[in-house]
Amino acid sequence: MGKEVDSERIGKQFDFIREIDKEKFIGRQTYLSDGERKENDAEHAWHMAIMTILLSEYSNEKIDVLKTVTMLLIHDLVEIDAGDTYAYDEEGKKSQKAREAVAADRIFGLLPKDQGEKLRALWEEFEAWDTPEAKFAHAMDHVQPMMLNSVTEGKSWIEHGVRLSQVLGRNQSTVDGSEVLWEYAYQNFIAPNVEKGRLNKE
Repeated sequence: MGKEVDSERIGKQFDFIREIDKEKFIGRQTYLSDGERKENDAEHAWHMAIMTILLSEYSNEKIDVLKTVTMLLIHDLVEIDAGDTYAYDEEGKKSQKAREAVAADRIFGLLPKDQGEKLRALWEEFEAWDTPEAKFAHAMDHVQPMMLNSVTEGKSWIEHGVRLSQVLGRNQSTVDGSEVLWEYAYQNFIAPNVEKGRLNKE
């Protein structure tokens, strides 16, 4: 005889699981490595989760890897309702926090109370950017698209007319998560694209 299951609890868990499939439809502005199409939020989250497993040794502070991976896997779920706000969309950023907070209420609210509160707290920790895990998660969130922009010869940067000052501004806190990875990203993903004219120096 199997374990007795709380039908309401498991029903809510699958409601959430079905709902977050919609993350696969949320498009981002970063191209996949072949430059043929842009990635979606789920692909972005998967990529950063693997990166964290491999690169956590470069965190400035010791981190709980599973907690950081979980944070990265859930941090963009709010975009199912709020949509993706492009990193350099200054107008969109004005309403981003409010839109995403409402989305978090609904999406995490689908889960049983204990799990919903746990994931909501992780999402809020990521947004607050003040723990070692949140800082490293943000470093991943910044380094991953830089890497893809570099491998696609700056395709998204060129399309949007992104300037070096914008990239440096967005990444001013990346160093807080990992000095090593910020230095690597600057030398290997940013500087070569400035030299080749793919990032405007202004």
